Amino acid sequence: MVIQKEKEEKILKKACEISVEILKRLKDEIREGATPLHLDTQAGLLCKEYGVKPAFRGVQGYSFNTCISVNDVAVHGIPKNIAFKKGDLVSIDFGIIYKDIYTDHCWTWSIGEPTEKNRKLLDAGKEAVERAMMNAVVGKSAGDLGYVMEKVAKQSGFDTLKMFVGHGIGKTLHEDPEIRAFGNRGEGDELVDGMVICVECQVVDDIGSKVTIDNDGWSARTVHGGNSVMFEYMVLVRENTPIILTDTRDWSVVV
Repeated sequence: MVIQKEKEEKILKKACEISVEILKRLKDEIREGATPLHLDTQAGLLCKEYGVKPAFRGVQGYSFNTCISVNDVAVHGIPKNIAFKKGDLVSIDFGIIYKDIYTDHCWTWSIGEPTEKNRKLLDAGKEAVERAMMNAVVGKSAGDLGYVMEKVAKQSGFDTLKMFVGHGIGKTLHEDPEIRAFGNRGEGDELVDGMVICVECQVVDDIGSKVTIDNDGWSARTVHGGNSVMFEYMVLVRENTPIILTDTRDWSVVV
């Protein structure tokens, strides 16, 4: 989606405001003994409360409101009725539909203080995306963002998954351009003024960057059992400085 009218931008910003508020309220439900399925049920109730629809439900037959990935599940985690434990890394990927505009963003939390290695992983995942998204300005390319994400992850001793990508968003959940979490500067689609994109990556503490898919057909798990974190922001491309639409940069990664 490329924003061309002030009215469109206003609706987009309102959609993102509601989406962030719902995710914040879901965060308050994360604790030892709670389950991903409980959080997903709450997400559905909160969507009704705010008068919006969950963006993921119904996509390719998906039947949940969120994707909740725990520890070595990197992305697309099916919300299950398995209680969280102290030390778990919990990623909630969430989006809504508000006045025909889609949102999509993600955050990862540690339940209680993380181990030293998990803290390093969380910091690397957050930094990778936040540094990359500041390059979402006119004249830069998708490869410029991917280069930063991969570089930050590898400098911290981790890697990014290569088979899942960021993307454009707006009138549908997934649009052009494709924003990979790797690449070379100057390669890929050029970013233009008003383009709405999701900048995301899964940073993994695992050998290689492959996954296996669980029997549920969705949950993508690291091959060797290394933990994964995921952070994702919606960003509006502008001339000199991007507008961070789902601005959660001041959130803690510990609950």
